[in-house]
Amino acid sequence: MLRRVGRTVLAVALASAAPIAVATARADTLDGALVEAYKTNPALNSQRASVRSIDENVSQALAGYRPRAAVTATGGEQSISTTTKVPGANSVTQSGFNSPFQVGATITQNLFDGFQTANRTRQAESQVLAARATLAVTEQNVLLNAVTAYMNLLRDAAILELQKSNVEVLQEQLRQTRDRFNVGEVTRTDVAQAESRLAAGRSQLLAAEATYKSSVATYRQVIGSQPGRLAPASPVDRFIPSTLAKAVSVGITSNPAVSTAEFGVDAAQLLVKVNEGALLPNLAVQGNVQQSFLGIGTLNQLQSFNASVLGTLTIPIYQGGAEYSLIRQAKETLGQRRLDLATTRDQVRQNVVQSWGLLDAAKANIEATQAQVQAAEIALNGVREEARVGQRTTLDVLNAQQELVNARVALVTAQRDRVVASYTLLAAVGRLDPTVLHLAVQVYQPQVHYMQVRDAWAGTRNPDGR
Repeated sequence: MLRRVGRTVLAVALASAAPIAVATARADTLDGALVEAYKTNPALNSQRASVRSIDENVSQALAGYRPRAAVTATGGEQSISTTTKVPGANSVTQSGFNSPFQVGATITQNLFDGFQTANRTRQAESQVLAARATLAVTEQNVLLNAVTAYMNLLRDAAILELQKSNVEVLQEQLRQTRDRFNVGEVTRTDVAQAESRLAAGRSQLLAAEATYKSSVATYRQVIGSQPGRLAPASPVDRFIPSTLAKAVSVGITSNPAVSTAEFGVDAAQLLVKVNEGALLPNLAVQGNVQQSFLGIGTLNQLQSFNASVLGTLTIPIYQGGAEYSLIRQAKETLGQRRLDLATTRDQVRQNVVQSWGLLDAAKANIEATQAQVQAAEIALNGVREEARVGQRTTLDVLNAQQELVNARVALVTAQRDRVVASYTLLAAVGRLDPTVLHLAVQVYQPQVHYMQVRDAWAGTRNPDGR
């Protein structure tokens, strides 16, 4: 009975090493789960919002090229009393009330700021590219977590079925042992051994149920929907480089974590240039227009009009030393970012090598556990036959059954590890991407929002209408 049910479970739920054809992405397939996670995972959507926020850094930097305009108006009531001494005569006192009003407009255009605006713009663009690379890292993590959650649930569901089948077999074994005890073929000890093994099997079943429920909760958290009946999944070896050397090379050049660190170096280098710009001259031109009615501070002026266009050249000599400190600080940050880049490349190389080894081990483990299951089945059949002729005890039969259950559980775990290891290696080389996996989902394009806000001169509404 255990062999019959166990083979059914393995054939249906554990065919993960065999390729499957998926016509459309559905929620009960791995591709469907990845699509759901890609569209609805809150951590991924949060990172996308972060990228959109960083897009605004470019628009803010470009504002340094644009003119600044302001309108001012001044008005109110004033009371003035002025006593003036007149030579050769008595002093003259003038007093009164009026309501002065002034209105004016000022336009300022920066012409040269030590290349700070240009460098700030390039720095902001590097920050945008770094944010996109970070988004790619988050996408890979979310997709890998979705694969892990899917395969864990598939594994735990199969183990749960195996444990249920094991309990059924142990119940039948106990019934047969009691019948044999009633006719005097076995002793009370044999009955007690069967009862003990049944109790242990029920305990294992309860543990498997708890693990299964935990996996369901994790699936719901990562993928965003309740799981249905999960279909088998296949590895993604076809997307992985053929050799370890190629995998390491692709990982160092294509992994988005490396790209994030590279853009971090660019941004830090541009920050040095921005701070150095504070030591260069600054040139700006300002236009001013002002109309006054009843001058402020005087009772004699009825109306005046002023207009001017003035250029201002500022040559910094010494500003307290803070500008030099900022330059030194930026250079230290640049050195740190370069070290971070080297660390990231070493980490990616280590992850690729480690993932490659785990995948090789998972492939070999499947062959070993399949042989283990076959040997355990043969052993169980032999022990049962020997027990019928009195050459084996009930305990021998129970032990053989337990070894078969353990072998099937090991095979379930090995096949789960085989699929997860292939996706882990794909993520290590930087290719765990919806486009590479051919997922039926519209890929998020961060450059769309970037182009919408990059050259926006005014407006408080986001492109989505908020």
